[in-house]
Amino acid sequence: MSAVYKDDQNDWLTVCLKYLLFVFNFLFWVGGAAVLGVGVWTVVEKSDYLSLLASSTFAVSAYILILAGSLVVVTGFLGCCAVIREQRSCLSMYFLCLLLIFLIELVAGVLAYVYYQRLSEELKQHLHQTMTENYAQPGKESITLAVDRLQQDFKCCGSNNSHDWTDSVYIPSKQAEGRVVPDSCCKTITPQCGMRDHPSNIYKVEGGCITKLEQFLADHLLVIGAVGIGVACLQRLGSRRDHLNCDDAFLGADQLSVIHETWLCHSPTPAA
Repeated sequence: MSAVYKDDQNDWLTVCLKYLLFVFNFLFWVGGAAVLGVGVWTVVEKSDYLSLLASSTFAVSAYILILAGSLVVVTGFLGCCAVIREQRSCLSMYFLCLLLIFLIELVAGVLAYVYYQRLSEELKQHLHQTMTENYAQPGKESITLAVDRLQQDFKCCGSNNSHDWTDSVYIPSKQAEGRVVPDSCCKTITPQCGMRDHPSNIYKVEGGCITKLEQFLADHLLVIGAVGIGVACLQRLGSRRDHLNCDDAFLGADQLSVIHETWLCHSPTPAA
């Protein structure tokens, strides 16, 4: 009777610990999906603006998050397989992968934070030059599209104001056809609407596109940094607890029996 009780107790403990491991793996999947989603959203939705940036740090941070999120999803699946098959070697590899993912996410978060600190200075130094020297020039189609979308999306004109376009290579050229600003500066785009520089016709936003783009990128860098560092720390804490539970879950039945018998020996005998 005692042996049957001990076997049932061992089985119950093992099953509970395995379920706990599955719960942690599910949380890892959720964290990985969040990281992957933020990375993909940043690259796909905001890729048009990347050509306007002098540094590739913003894009690199997003791609690192995509890599880390993909690894988390795959690693979580491998972790479940390792628990089902009860292979300690697989679980060791699983925890090594989690450590690697933790480091990758941490790097992405730190990069985003560092770039956030110098974002304003970079935009002030390079955006005006990029817009005035490269807009509508041969081989610079991606920059032209990015500038047009920037001015339309943020309802702005020029890096600081609409007068910045007087310094551009495009406006004095024949290609401009008498425009004083690109048509993308217009509140309502019509053919050659940029020929009339008037507040009723074009956007007159204080601070120009620099202020708008800086705020936009700063908000996204904060999201990237918070997701990268936050999820990395949560996964690290979870993996440490996960590791302890794995050690218990894969104790042999004999070892659990010894522990149970030792506890019984040291327990006080009930009075008759």
